[in-house]
Amino acid sequence: MPIQVVGAGLYRTGTKSLKAALERLLGDPSYHMAEIFVHPEHIPTWHEAALGRMPDWAAFLRGYSATLDAPAAFFWPELSAAFPEALVLLSVRSPESWWESASQTVLKTAGLVSPEWDAMNDAISASRFSGSTSTRETAIRGFNHHNDRVRSEVPPGRLLEWTAGDGWEPICSALGLPVPDEPFPHTNTREEWAARERTRTTTV
Repeated sequence: MPIQVVGAGLYRTGTKSLKAALERLLGDPSYHMAEIFVHPEHIPTWHEAALGRMPDWAAFLRGYSATLDAPAAFFWPELSAAFPEALVLLSVRSPESWWESASQTVLKTAGLVSPEWDAMNDAISASRFSGSTSTRETAIRGFNHHNDRVRSEVPPGRLLEWTAGDGWEPICSALGLPVPDEPFPHTNTREEWAARERTRTTTV
């Protein structure tokens, strides 16, 4: 099954919860940043994409039904072109709360995983993020620019803007699927992220 949802929302916008939700709805894995920890051999592919050398997306993402979070979210233009029937899902939150969360989690991983990971992230940030994540002001500017570009370039009929409080209904409506009779998954709190990173960095 080809990609049915292209996630354009950046990290710390509910993407891990969306991963669980979309896997429940679509029945196949979603490609999230977490996949790279399972498949570190994917790092060179993303690094090459950041340098402008795109993979065969259909082949690379075979077996997945959605893409979410970084690094895929930074390549939403290419992914939405490669999968023209896919819904583009922009997960958002207030810029201030995004910075507060991101600055205490994802943006603190430099030097904690591997040199290859850092090189990939640096290349993606340089080519795909409008600004620096080193300060609150520049990071929020880049976050807003990213979201505004998605809003301006994706046709309204193809774009779903979603926040964590929206739950199942907007996603199911956009995909033409019934709403599950179960609570929407809410995962990857800041505390859960910190505990997982402590475990990962002591075992890498």
